Amino acid sequence: MKDMRVIFMGTPEFAVESLKVLVENDINVVAVITAPDKPQGRGKKLGESDVKRFAMARNLKILQPTNLKSLEFLDTLKKLKPDLQIVVAFRMLPESVWGLPKYGTFNVHASLLPQYRGAAPINWAIINGEKITGVTTFKLQHKIDTGEILLQKSVAIGPDDDVGILYEKLKNEGAKLALETVKSIGTSSLKMTPQAESRDLKEAPKIFKKDCEINWSDTAQNIKNFVRGLSPYPGAWMKLNGEVLKVFEVQVSTSHGKTECGIIDTDKKKYLSVTCIDKKILITDLQLQGKKRMKVEDFLRGYSWPEAVN
Repeated sequence: MKDMRVIFMGTPEFAVESLKVLVENDINVVAVITAPDKPQGRGKKLGESDVKRFAMARNLKILQPTNLKSLEFLDTLKKLKPDLQIVVAFRMLPESVWGLPKYGTFNVHASLLPQYRGAAPINWAIINGEKITGVTTFKLQHKIDTGEILLQKSVAIGPDDDVGILYEKLKNEGAKLALETVKSIGTSSLKMTPQAESRDLKEAPKIFKKDCEINWSDTAQNIKNFVRGLSPYPGAWMKLNGEVLKVFEVQVSTSHGKTECGIIDTDKKKYLSVTCIDKKILITDLQLQGKKRMKVEDFLRGYSWPEAVN
C-alpha cells in the first residue's frame, strides 16, 4: 500500500475522519484536493475547509482548484501520477479527473446504495423511519451515485437517533470502509457489483428551508422522524405566534389529540404540545428565531405569551 499513490478529495468535517484513518494507516496520500477558501462569518474573513486544516496539520500537499476542468489543474494531477483517488463529500468530478488513475476513483457514500442516492442520505433515512442504513464505497461513473459497488457496511439507526448522532456513526464507519477498500483495490478479493435498479428506490435530494416546515396533519411517529431527520441541521420549524420556531427534539405523548391538527397547548411552565392526526407531540428542545437553542422549560420561563395561544 505504501507504493500506491493516492489523492484524497473532500471538504467538510465528515471527510476528515476518512483522511485521518488513511494517513494513520500509512496510505501514501500524495495530495489532498479541497474547496477554495471562502468568506465566513460577519467579518467575511477567508475560512479554510475542515479537510484543509487537517491536511495542513499533517503537512500534506493541498490543491484548491476553482475549475476542475482547467488544463492547468489536469496537468498538475497527471504530474502527481495517482494510482487511485478517493472522494468523500466533495463535488461532482468530470471524467477527465475521475478516470485518470490506474485504479480509478471511488466515493464513500452515507447510505446502502442504490438506496438514498443524492446529497442528503442521512437526513432522508431518518425522515423515512428507516431502522438500518450504512456506508458504501463505489466506483465513480458518469451518472451520480450509480457506479459499481465495492464494499458496504450496515449501520443501525436507533429510535431516538437524530442526524447528529447518525452522522458520527456513519463518519466513523465510512472511514473504516475507505481504508478497507484501499487495501482491497487491485486484489482478487474485491468484486465490483453493479447497482440494482428498481422502482422502489428512495432518493435523497438536497433539503431546503421550505422543505423543513412541520406538517401537523400527519401521524405523531412520522413527525418525530421528520424532526429527528432535520436535527440539528437544517432544523424542522413551525410558526409560533407569527415567529419561526425551530424544533430539534420531540416526544410522542400518550394522550390523543381531540381537536384539529396544529393546535398548540401549554401550561407556560413545563410543557408545549401540538396536536396531530393521532396523538399530541411534546416539544422538548427548540430555538426561537434570533435566540439560542434551549430546553422547553427554559424557553417557557422567558417567553412572553399573547393573551391567546395560536
